[in-house]
Amino acid sequence: MSGRCIAMWSGPRNISTAMMRSWENRSDTVVIDEPFYAHFLQHTGIDHPMREEVINAGERNWQTVVDTLVQPPAKGIFYQKHITTHWLDHFSTDWLDALDHVFLIRNPVFVAASYAIKRATLTASDLGYAQQSTLFDLITKRSGQRPLVIDSTRFLNNPGEQLRALCNSLGIGFDENMLQWRAGARATDGIWGQHWYDSVNQSTGFAPARSALPALDPAQQQVVDSCQPHYATLEQWAIK
Repeated sequence: MSGRCIAMWSGPRNISTAMMRSWENRSDTVVIDEPFYAHFLQHTGIDHPMREEVINAGERNWQTVVDTLVQPPAKGIFYQKHITTHWLDHFSTDWLDALDHVFLIRNPVFVAASYAIKRATLTASDLGYAQQSTLFDLITKRSGQRPLVIDSTRFLNNPGEQLRALCNSLGIGFDENMLQWRAGARATDGIWGQHWYDSVNQSTGFAPARSALPALDPAQQQVVDSCQPHYATLEQWAIK
């Protein structure tokens, strides 16, 4: 198989890191973790946990990041975990044509509750739904077809079937190793994993989806309400 670059676009507090574990567990795949994070923090000035450590450890020039992302391996897969919050208006867009794109979505009720545990402040922009919707429309317009969409709740109810469907749609053979991995951190994890990845580092596979809706305070509910239309727009295209 000739080299492929696969970009997985997710908001925070989804199953994006578990999905990265799944792909990295293939023998034909290398991964990169949130390559725009350092530039995002430096450019916006936003205060995130481990802000200075992330900036100092990462590539701060977005064009240099792009130059890396569009270089496929001689064979196999270059899997890219992206957080849509990091997508900024000054990025160019022509390079997107060199990648296969998949969008990973989650009901914002669960995202808001999970995010609030890890970071005190919470805005709609922090959750990345508007950015995700904009990027989805942009890629659809550029490519002439809608990117693949995975809804995390539906995925976790049957990860094997969903991964097979995803791989089939991408024209890639499914690998059973995608369903289980060893516990612990990875050398490929971003330095921010020390703060954000405690749950996934204890995992050895995809956990069942949560069914009970979490309780939100009024401010969190207001954020969720503003994100719901973007989520609903993408959810209609999710793999069944």
